[in-house]
Amino acid sequence: MTTHDAASFGTALRGLIDQLDGAVEQAYRDDGLDFRPRFTPIVRALVTDGPQTIRALSATLGVSHSAVSQTITQMVARGLVTVTTGRDARQRIVALSDAGTALLPRLRRHWAATTAATAALDTVADGALIAAINRANAALEARPFGEWLEEARLAVVGQGIAG
Repeated sequence: MTTHDAASFGTALRGLIDQLDGAVEQAYRDDGLDFRPRFTPIVRALVTDGPQTIRALSATLGVSHSAVSQTITQMVARGLVTVTTGRDARQRIVALSDAGTALLPRLRRHWAATTAATAALDTVADGALIAAINRANAALEARPFGEWLEEARLAVVGQGIAG
């Protein structure tokens, strides 16, 4: 990997995600749904495990509490979920609303289409795309990217590379 490749990795990854999420969001809009791709993991977690705290959703999804809280706020505004106070006044319990539950059949059709389209894209990429993403995620679970960055920073400093 050249220096240019390393520098453009984040841009390339963001471009891929933007294209995928943009197309999925457009498909929702075309179907008359006010739904965003970032809502999907939360809806799936609520369907699978029932109502839960924002902290539990954060842990389940591996996403920051702040990111989940912001997404929940957007979902409440659309009437997809409800938020109530838990036993501890600091806890907020998230549940699918009746309107969110009513959307599940349509959402499941979209999710099935997205899965099929993703598989087709991966076929064009000779099966390498999903495999590479899965390998990268596994490597990052074993060793967080912050550790990789610190090692690289020390190597750069050791080489005397000036900023």
